[in-house]
Amino acid sequence: MFEDNGTANVMIVGYRYDQKDPKYQPLPRQIVVRDNAHGKAGFAPAFAGGAEIAAAMGGAIPPVLWDGAAERSEAGAGQAGRHPAARAARDRAAGGHGGQGPVKRIAAALIAALLCASAGGGAAPAAVDQALIEGSAMPAKLSAFGLFAGNDPARPVASFAYTLRTPLFSDYAEKHRFVSIPAGKRATVLADGTVDFPVGTVIVKSFGWPDFNEGRPVETRLLIHRASGWVALPYIWDADGKDASLAIAGRRVPVALKSPDGTAHAIQYSVPNRNQCKECHSRAGTIVPIGPKARNMVLADTVGADTRALYFTNPGALKPVMPRWDDPASGTLQDRARAYLEANCAHCHNPEGSASNSGLFLRWTDPVGVNYGIGKRPTAAGRGSGGMDFAIQPGDPDHSFLIYRLESLDPGIAMPELGRSTVHKEGAALLREWIAAMPKDAH
Repeated sequence: MFEDNGTANVMIVGYRYDQKDPKYQPLPRQIVVRDNAHGKAGFAPAFAGGAEIAAAMGGAIPPVLWDGAAERSEAGAGQAGRHPAARAARDRAAGGHGGQGPVKRIAAALIAALLCASAGGGAAPAAVDQALIEGSAMPAKLSAFGLFAGNDPARPVASFAYTLRTPLFSDYAEKHRFVSIPAGKRATVLADGTVDFPVGTVIVKSFGWPDFNEGRPVETRLLIHRASGWVALPYIWDADGKDASLAIAGRRVPVALKSPDGTAHAIQYSVPNRNQCKECHSRAGTIVPIGPKARNMVLADTVGADTRALYFTNPGALKPVMPRWDDPASGTLQDRARAYLEANCAHCHNPEGSASNSGLFLRWTDPVGVNYGIGKRPTAAGRGSGGMDFAIQPGDPDHSFLIYRLESLDPGIAMPELGRSTVHKEGAALLREWIAAMPKDAH
């Protein structure tokens, strides 16, 4: 009985080397693996590339993993049963983790890419440095954490990747998100839909534009859960794209981009400093994640049921009920507008956020009434009200200062205050349509 192994119960691996020795046979042809029972396996693949292999296998590393160095015909014609896959296929699963069957073959090319030396420089892919993550250091270079294989931003060493049904607008940037959770630990979805990630978790988000910098990311932000709490660290990718440097004080980066309507923009993209990170990520004075909530988070297609169970104590609670703000088929006009406000405003506009003194609360769960802005007079808006009477004037978006602030780039007026140097015309148009559709006597 094989059981309780964090990776696979049995791994059948062939080894190749560069010397031309005709007597050397890289294939383990004489290994026999048969008639065994397998229990839990693949629940904590802690080696470099383990998460990627699990994803390639459909969500978890199976009990018997064969590297596929040779096809069945290479094992020798007429030698039935000598090929490792043939023998391993007779094993049986005894329940628990391990994918959809007791044995799976993974392509040798993928194994080489994840576990062996790269052709580019002979350096093995980095392994996540969990001690560094959970310590107090703030390394000058992103590569120190080992969150990307070969420090290639296209090859995250992730527990799982995810997207958001309705994301925060950030100057039309494309964002790539993933989470790294320590081996043997799991997150829990709480009753309010927020996710309680264990100590040692890193939430990673990279920002870039397909028509700028050859599509490579400009910035990668880390939100690290340490014993003392969450720590936000922004990194800006170096010009050669080989590493990223810590930018505690933030920075302005010149970016040229096009919005969806084809309009060209030349902006000074703002990388926030650590204090600015706290402004958005603050809840009752404590830094917390704001994006990955069960109602908005969509795990990647490669994240199967086994992987969900591997990283969440209650994976059934991962139900993204919020609509996509820009997809009319996903929800009503009001629900899509509310989803947009949740993603772009509610991290500050809630009773425990940095804008709590405004009395304007825009969470998905908040009732649509005065505190949601309907007929609400300005409380702490200053000149941000533009002389208008209400945050939302039903039926009249032109006299709703919520729209006025959303469409402004003036630092003393614009909302959100941070994270954008352009106006999100499409988002503003959605909210205008929503307000215009309200009966004028709705307050």
